[in-house]
Amino acid sequence: MDDADLLIAFLLNSLLVAATVVIHHESLNGLFRLGQKLSLKRNLAVLTGVFGALLAHIVEIWLFALGYFFMVHSEHFETLTGNFDGSLIDCAYFSFTTYTSLGFGDIEPMGHLRFTAGLEALTGLMMITWTASFMFLKMQRFWQS
Repeated sequence: MDDADLLIAFLLNSLLVAATVVIHHESLNGLFRLGQKLSLKRNLAVLTGVFGALLAHIVEIWLFALGYFFMVHSEHFETLTGNFDGSLIDCAYFSFTTYTSLGFGDIEPMGHLRFTAGLEALTGLMMITWTASFMFLKMQRFWQS
């Protein structure tokens, strides 16, 4: 891998992380605005927040999955090894386990994909923490005694 490959990896990783943060911000912001506009009972408001946040996480995970799929089929990156057949669904599985830091270890990244996997784990941790803070504030608002 040469300097051009490193630059491509840096740009693609930056794009994946930036898009994830923007998607998450807009999702939580949209859920907040929805909560202000609608007069929902507390249980429905909390459930709306939970399902909305889950949907945002799923979209973000699939974004990384598409990134992995592109990378493993590109000449600029190495591949994922182990129990991996090159399919989009295997990329999504790897992305789900990486984003959530579950990391079963049956699929392993090679080359620049190791950096992508590390960034996805860090990004997933931040997005999950952000969601936890959002849900805490939402539940605190609706479940005050």
